[in-house]
Amino acid sequence: MKFTKMHGLGNDYVYVNCLKESVDNPSAVARYVSDRHFGIGSDGLILINPSEKADFEMEMYNADGSRGEMCGNGIRCVAKYVYDYGLTDKTCISVETLGGIKYLDLTVKDGRVELVKVDMGSPELVAGKIPIVMEDCSAYVVDAPIAVDKTEYRMTGVSMGNPHAVIYVDDVEELELEKIGPKFENHERFPRRINTEFVQVLDRRTVKMRVWERGSGETFACGTGACAVAVACILNGLTDDQVTVKLLGGDLQIEWDRKADRVYMTGPAAVVFDGEIDLQNVR
Repeated sequence: MKFTKMHGLGNDYVYVNCLKESVDNPSAVARYVSDRHFGIGSDGLILINPSEKADFEMEMYNADGSRGEMCGNGIRCVAKYVYDYGLTDKTCISVETLGGIKYLDLTVKDGRVELVKVDMGSPELVAGKIPIVMEDCSAYVVDAPIAVDKTEYRMTGVSMGNPHAVIYVDDVEELELEKIGPKFENHERFPRRINTEFVQVLDRRTVKMRVWERGSGETFACGTGACAVAVACILNGLTDDQVTVKLLGGDLQIEWDRKADRVYMTGPAAVVFDGEIDLQNVR
């Protein structure tokens, strides 16, 4: 299987051009290639497919083989791939995902995509649609209590095509994420598991976050998570409508246009290397 390893702010995936390649059992392939000791090493697998509804389709799998609806960093890399590798010459493209069709604007420099702005769509705030279990499934989940490991936290729930719980902490760097992350991910109040963002507010326009992604663990960045964080911060009155979200892998610029109810994410994408891997040992 020919592939390209790419990353958005360190959130790395193995990308396969399925206009030319075919991948049998992608869940097993995702687990195999994601292994950082015996495989390529990545946060998952993304297949770039043809689409009848958009210019391309992004089919995403987490490192544990589970299917993911959307990945903000991943979709920026899809945009860079299809332009840089000559699958399109358009600088405005649409990409079909399980989280809906996303629209992307590409900033090109010297024939290569440098930045990608993604219209991430409207945030879903209703508990039952995120989904998060609440007494009133039609309510918003804003600053709601949740008990994890005998400690009460306050969460704000947002779906950006995939589910997020945003938790505010005093210091993200001191957080024992390996310990607490899995307990949030598999908590009974999250029927489809959850991506959890732990956030420290620095000022009205800047926040710092770490993320525990369902199926992948802690990653260097999460684009949908950064969008969820910006929306949550605005809902809680903590920031302005344009926010710099600082992640382990770098910064993303997020804007929530509340009048239009659209969230926009702008950030980079990078190619690491091209390669070919034998899949005979995939189980």
